[in-house]
Amino acid sequence: MKKLRIVYLGTPEFAATCLETLLEGRHDVVGVVTAPDRESGRGRIVTQSEVKTLAIERGLPLAQPERLRSEEFLDILKGWNADLGVVVAFRMLPEVVWSMPKMGTVNLHGSLLPQFRGAAPIQRAIMAGATESGATTFLLTGAIDMGDMLGRVVVPIGPNENAGSLHDRILEGGKNLLSKTVDDLADGVSQAIPQSDVISKLHVDILDAHKLFKEDRRISWLRSAVDLHNHIRGLAPYPGAFTTFPEAPKSPVKILEARVVQDRSGELAAGEISIHEGHLFVGCGKSVPNLENTTLEILRIQPPGKGVMDTGAFLRGLREEISRFTV
Repeated sequence: MKKLRIVYLGTPEFAATCLETLLEGRHDVVGVVTAPDRESGRGRIVTQSEVKTLAIERGLPLAQPERLRSEEFLDILKGWNADLGVVVAFRMLPEVVWSMPKMGTVNLHGSLLPQFRGAAPIQRAIMAGATESGATTFLLTGAIDMGDMLGRVVVPIGPNENAGSLHDRILEGGKNLLSKTVDDLADGVSQAIPQSDVISKLHVDILDAHKLFKEDRRISWLRSAVDLHNHIRGLAPYPGAFTTFPEAPKSPVKILEARVVQDRSGELAAGEISIHEGHLFVGCGKSVPNLENTTLEILRIQPPGKGVMDTGAFLRGLREEISRFTV
């Protein structure tokens, strides 16, 4: 069986787990590329990526370039003389980097391409109400997440699942998919499928997964309870959907878990709060047919400056009456 010389590019825990799986296989990881160390937190403590930690533990050659086009970094890549590049959860690569390995560069993406191309595929899939997700391996090209597909693994999304648990299940399937993809490329049995072929067979809109910004996290209570349920779980546990009270517009209140229920009061307006026997209900928009009498029950919440708590604890700690969230 042919052994490939692999250069691996990645940064977070997701990428470190995939690297560990590759190291258990038959191929040689001849170099690792990860983000430079950064200061973080209030104490400005210098931290290193999970991929760097693993690379040091395994004694792997390591590069942390600030600029991917720098001559110094490109000389390091040339010296590693890789057959294949593998990239997981890293920044966008210039062509001079991804085209350098003899067989090109493979990317693992956390969605079922061509759906949810972009930086936040796991969160965006849940936020859109998708019932399945997964991972895809594909060959990098100049266009983001649009290269020919090499393999896919499907992961169903539970009706109350959040982005954290879906991330973990996609990682479990994705790391094994990546390992198989590399083996298939080495053995010459891999088949590359253009995404355009898949798009021509789909009868749904191709949804993007662009980067999340603060305003993407803001809750609009004018949306339906079902939409908001998806919005909240798609952003949980991190970075978290948020709302505010009208009297404190600059103090975000994170909502980490909720469920769709029948409207207990019958006529809750959007953003209006009803508290009943230790439960907190919020009125929503009525844009979904046959769901006019649904509302949202808040199950886990994080008030400003405090930790995450269940709603019962939040209500017991209230010092003032609350009547509505900002619409």
